[in-house]
Amino acid sequence: MADDDGRRRRAYIGSFTAAGGLGVLTAAVDEESGALTLLGAVNSVADPSYLALSPAGDMLYAVSETADGAIAAYRLKGDEPSLAGPLVPVGGSGPTHLSLFDGHVLTANYGSGSVSAVPIRHDGSLATASGVLRHKGSGPHGQRQQGPHAHHVQPDPSRRWAVSVDLGTDSVRVCALRDGALALHREFALRPGSGPRHLAFHPDGERAYVLNELAPTVTACRWDAVEGALRPVGETSVLPDLPDGDAYPSGIVVSPDGRFLWTATRGQDVLSVLVPGPPGEGPRLVTTVPCGGTWPRALALDPTGRFLYVANERSGNVTWFEVDQDTGVPKRGGSVKAPAASCVVLD
Repeated sequence: MADDDGRRRRAYIGSFTAAGGLGVLTAAVDEESGALTLLGAVNSVADPSYLALSPAGDMLYAVSETADGAIAAYRLKGDEPSLAGPLVPVGGSGPTHLSLFDGHVLTANYGSGSVSAVPIRHDGSLATASGVLRHKGSGPHGQRQQGPHAHHVQPDPSRRWAVSVDLGTDSVRVCALRDGALALHREFALRPGSGPRHLAFHPDGERAYVLNELAPTVTACRWDAVEGALRPVGETSVLPDLPDGDAYPSGIVVSPDGRFLWTATRGQDVLSVLVPGPPGEGPRLVTTVPCGGTWPRALALDPTGRFLYVANERSGNVTWFEVDQDTGVPKRGGSVKAPAASCVVLD
């Protein structure tokens, strides 16, 4: 099935070039089956591990998850994205996540424990980073929480605030963008040692779910967009039994209708299906299913909520699943080869 300009829908896959990845891969999406067909790859940026599309779908932005830390802008025309100018330093190391907010690309810089804002020019290319907000703090985990490690940043559903998740400080920060720089509004503490990694908002705009990496759990929160306030209300395991070692949860998504929540756990190679509770309560774990590969790093849903995609880093493939609309349980459909896959986005 094609879109309005006759072009088939596409998926873009990020990867770790340092581990044999091919850069940014492009795939056609079959809207009837969810299947992916690889169309090509562009290896022009080191470790483009996380991607984000512009609202119009004509630009793709990628982190370069390196010690120097940078982001790239690609123009999308045909099957091979083309760079729209040079890479732009983010003023932090190891950017792991990015999102678009109020005319800027925001990056969460894991290595330096900071969040950066980079202005987007009228043509979609990037200007010089306009501000870096450095996190402070630590946590009880002796190896992983000696300092801040920002892992995720995104706008809230009202688009009034930018919300950043920090694994090293066990906290979520709510920020405003003022004169091109992020300014801290409030910081909210989660359970010490939980190691928050990623966050997903419920479509009602009043609930948020934080996936924790150091404890295989999801923290359910109430979200107040007027006050810019996040209040934890409960914590739920994403696994039926606690593993002997670290589990390494990674990705989290919520269905467009808000009935289901899915997470990925790398150490167990599983996807977890959860049902969100009412506001004020945590979700309920329904079941887990194999992820279709090894070390599932990120999840993506198609806009209809019918298909779920998993980037399996160590097995080097992206697997797609059809979601049972009554139970939320994913059924594997197939996979494509994508060495060191780390992220999937769909237009």
